[in-house]
Amino acid sequence: MNYRPLTSLEIERLKENSCSADDWARIHVLEGFEPSYVQQVEFSGDISLGRFEKRFTLAGGLSVHAGIFNARLHNVTVDNDVYIRNIENYIANYHIGEGAYIEHVNLLVVDEQTTFGNGVRVAVMNEGGGREVPIFDGLSAQLAYLLTAYRYRKTVIEQLTKAIDVYAREQQSTVGTIGKNVRVVNCGVLKNVRVGNYAILEGVSHLSNGTVNSAQEAPTYIGTDVVCDDFIVASGARIADATLISRCFVGQGCLLDKQYSALDSLFFANSQGLHGEATAVFAGPYTVSHHKSTLLIAGMFSFFNAGSGFNQSNHMYKLGPLHQGILGRGSKTASDSYLLWPAHVGMFTLVMGRHTQHADTSKLPFSYLIEQAGKSYLVPGANLRSVGTIRDAQKWPKRDTRTAHHKIDQINFSLLNPYTVQKMIVAISELEVLKTSRKNSQDEYQYKGCVLRHSSLLRGESTYKMAILKFLGGMLIQKLNASSFTSLHDILRQLTPTIETGVGDWCDLAGLLAPMSEVERLMQDVEKNNLCSLESIQTRFEQLHANYDAFAWTWTYHQLQHYWGKSLSVVTVTDLINFVEQWRKAVVDFDQQLYDDAKKEFSSTVHVGFGLDGHAQQVSDDFEAVRGAFETHPFVEDVLRHKAEKSQQADDMIVRLKTLN
Repeated sequence: MNYRPLTSLEIERLKENSCSADDWARIHVLEGFEPSYVQQVEFSGDISLGRFEKRFTLAGGLSVHAGIFNARLHNVTVDNDVYIRNIENYIANYHIGEGAYIEHVNLLVVDEQTTFGNGVRVAVMNEGGGREVPIFDGLSAQLAYLLTAYRYRKTVIEQLTKAIDVYAREQQSTVGTIGKNVRVVNCGVLKNVRVGNYAILEGVSHLSNGTVNSAQEAPTYIGTDVVCDDFIVASGARIADATLISRCFVGQGCLLDKQYSALDSLFFANSQGLHGEATAVFAGPYTVSHHKSTLLIAGMFSFFNAGSGFNQSNHMYKLGPLHQGILGRGSKTASDSYLLWPAHVGMFTLVMGRHTQHADTSKLPFSYLIEQAGKSYLVPGANLRSVGTIRDAQKWPKRDTRTAHHKIDQINFSLLNPYTVQKMIVAISELEVLKTSRKNSQDEYQYKGCVLRHSSLLRGESTYKMAILKFLGGMLIQKLNASSFTSLHDILRQLTPTIETGVGDWCDLAGLLAPMSEVERLMQDVEKNNLCSLESIQTRFEQLHANYDAFAWTWTYHQLQHYWGKSLSVVTVTDLINFVEQWRKAVVDFDQQLYDDAKKEFSSTVHVGFGLDGHAQQVSDDFEAVRGAFETHPFVEDVLRHKAEKSQQADDMIVRLKTLN
């Protein structure tokens, strides 16, 4: 921008407006600068000022003109149409973007060379260190997962850490930035902080050594009495109401509110923390904690809902903090539940009660972990039959609040997929082995800190098999419906995968589902310097996410052959018809179980407290007025619709297949 020195007339007019300067020659302005809109300002150092032509309309209809009023500026660049008023101390070493609105701020300063929070080490999962993640503006859940979970791949960790440190050094500056159209009002001390475009800071108490990333389509909000030190906040996040964070990363669409407190923690897309506290937590996407009495500590979570009063302990050590815990994707904890770390809870598991035996249920997903008389009882597969599990899977994509054009975290929302189905296949093997072990007199088995009843084992095995069939059949039907086959040869040709990738184990990289072979290839490329930049690594994650469907079909194709016990090349039309009929039965049976589970929500037991001054009929009428009728509940209608649609799909496919005989 073409700045020029002040004219003598402009200097005189500024003096008339009660302005002063250590050296007027160090003040430069753009053509069109109007001194009338600069009043009671003390200038020192190098100052650059733009034009003041805009009017701001405030809440309630008040209108103010751009300009600088009652402030002290030292080494500051002010772009066009900025409003600055009532700075109690001063603004020093900042570039203030076009259209920014700054009023009633105590101090806005960069007092040393700073990276604005980039490169800060967060001691996630282990308070004593060992899994430190260096945070930066573009940190994804996937990259953080590699840095946290693969510490034994030392070259990978060194290369990734080096790349982040290089980025952090590139951000080093002695000048901070307040972006375009930023609003900073009624704030305290903002020190060594960079604020992105369209961010809103209202009533903030203290920000130090951090970055508030923001964008027009995804503005970030930081509110009343918030204190943040050594932090990075991603676009579209919201931190408000006396929340305290230190050494934390807060991802896109996250909400920290209601006096939440967090230390050494990572929060990724759409996570929420209200009232409670977190220490050394890896909060993968959709980690939610809403209660005052809830503590999350030294653990890894994702798609997780913490009940009120849920706590964990990691203090049974003598040589410093060591113990950690993992609750797999989709887990939930009931009110007043407790886990003694170390523990590893399998994905989509509901935890109820207090558990102190270091349970490891990682190979038995979709379970209930229930305390009875001090014992941890595991009910494998029970959560597959739960309305709550289906409802959670449906609500997550609907609750994606990220509005940024570029979504950093790669998230796969599917409930049944190669990763979860693979876990169920392993679970069946685990249960088969367990059946050969010795039972006690109560018909119970001991399993990794848990107790399984024989009846639960058998039903869990049956449920897993039915869910596997549901997934494999659904994938097959989807593939056949997308093709216009006229012969068995056509079917077999169209079912053949287009790529070989996808066979073998899969993993969940904090929301990204991918073949383990591809994750291994990524890490090898990092080790060999084939992936050197943070941008190229992020691109690889995005490619893995984009290729999910192709990978998933390759995995399914090979699993179908294993299921049939023969190559697809020798599968007959009769085999396909029989399989479609089995799939239909599995879907119908599952939907019926969901229907029955939903019906419990309308039983007479839950009518307690309704119809306060009425008789039996008024109780029922009041319940229906508030909750609606069972038959017309949206979820129930969805289950019945799904049941009918899938049955029709099966009938239609069988008709098509029979024409080939």
